[in-house]
Amino acid sequence: MALIRVIPALMRGIAALALVASLTGGSAAAEDVARFPVPATTIYPGDLINDELIIERAFAPNIPGAAAFISERPMAVGRIARRTLLPGQMIPINALEEQKIVTRGNVVKVIIEDGALSIVTYGSSLQSGSPGALIQLRNLDTGVTIRGIIQPDGSVRIQNG
Repeated sequence: MALIRVIPALMRGIAALALVASLTGGSAAAEDVARFPVPATTIYPGDLINDELIIERAFAPNIPGAAAFISERPMAVGRIARRTLLPGQMIPINALEEQKIVTRGNVVKVIIEDGALSIVTYGSSLQSGSPGALIQLRNLDTGVTIRGIIQPDGSVRIQNG
């Protein structure tokens, strides 16, 4: 008989705890959501990612390995997909690359600087690359293989001969 009197009191206590948890837990759950940029549609390798192709999606705050994924929209916009990116899935950092402004086999302007001396010639790129990348070129005049750094304007700069 005593057990029958205890059960309703126990049920009221559980209901009160559930109510308190739902009131406090609802706001805490909304704050503990991590938002990551994800593709809105399928993005194929070689596609340039623009702002319309990316949406924000909420994920659990404690996703293992979250540092390996793009966390902000500007980290993805303007870059090229290296592999297929599926809609709604997080974008791995290594799945994107900078846009290549020099492609293998193209003729590029080569600027050689040594102090006050500056020589401009042309070379055939042996590698593709984006600004700031070190690539190999073949000098069209001499056939010698040289290395230089790609500039934002698409030329390649060789310093100190």
